[in-house]
Amino acid sequence: MSEREQSLERKVSPLSGWPLLGLLVLVEAAAVAATVAIARSPRIEPAWVLGAIIPGILFLVLMAPGFYLVNPNMSRVMVLFGEYRGTVNRPGFFWTNPFTMKHHVSLKAHNVASEKIKVNDLGGNPIEIGAVVVWRVRDTAQALFDVEAYEEYVDIQIETAVRSLASSHPYDERSDAPETISLRGDSVQVAQELQGALAERLDRAGIEVIEARLSHLAYAPEIASAMLQRQQAEAIIAARHKIVEGAVSMVEQALADLSQRHVVELDGERRATLVGNLLVVLCGQSAPQPVLNTGTLYT
Repeated sequence: MSEREQSLERKVSPLSGWPLLGLLVLVEAAAVAATVAIARSPRIEPAWVLGAIIPGILFLVLMAPGFYLVNPNMSRVMVLFGEYRGTVNRPGFFWTNPFTMKHHVSLKAHNVASEKIKVNDLGGNPIEIGAVVVWRVRDTAQALFDVEAYEEYVDIQIETAVRSLASSHPYDERSDAPETISLRGDSVQVAQELQGALAERLDRAGIEVIEARLSHLAYAPEIASAMLQRQQAEAIIAARHKIVEGAVSMVEQALADLSQRHVVELDGERRATLVGNLLVVLCGQSAPQPVLNTGTLYT
């Protein structure tokens, strides 16, 4: 089955409405003057009065629907007897065929904040996620003719794209795959991916995505407490790892300095005792309590 050809916007040069409005005013003024003159003549029959009024009324009825306004950052899509005639996006006061349907399409930037939705991330954890998307109509013909209710279409596609994005990435960085893009840790890459996915989805409707980013990201309430404990444990482990790494480096440097300066000669057992004491001092959470040894290591 072949795909239907996309609509394509065509710009049209509208006809200014001011000259025709002036003509309409002159014709109506002439009709009124003729009607008054005929009505004042005692020998004129009522049929002549109607003959002067009716053409003016018909002219007004036919001409008036053709006038329309185009405000800044707005457009009018012209459809005449089911055929697309073009788009007017130049601000002003214009006139066209009175039988032409003139559809409003806004060219302004729209700001959409999606609702918070619950979805499972790549690891299967339930999370809450929401996004903010800024978009505008790029092609009025596509927006009006290629999709049904393009604003609703945008809302649905935003939710679909956010769900797809959340399920394809983990919430946090994974220790077994540090190169994986996470929703919380790689916000810039995630926003770019979301914008690209939306641009592809909304191209059918002639919609341009100006900006897209996550506005809300959190674990679902049922697992938030457990995930917070896990994050705290991971932070404590990472901090302890840094502390131990630094302490080992300091002990190594202390032993090297003592040996080079010949401050004291240490055998293997005394060296092990010194290392243990230094690690306790450097890695302990509380302040160390000194212990006075009145003897020797061996007594």
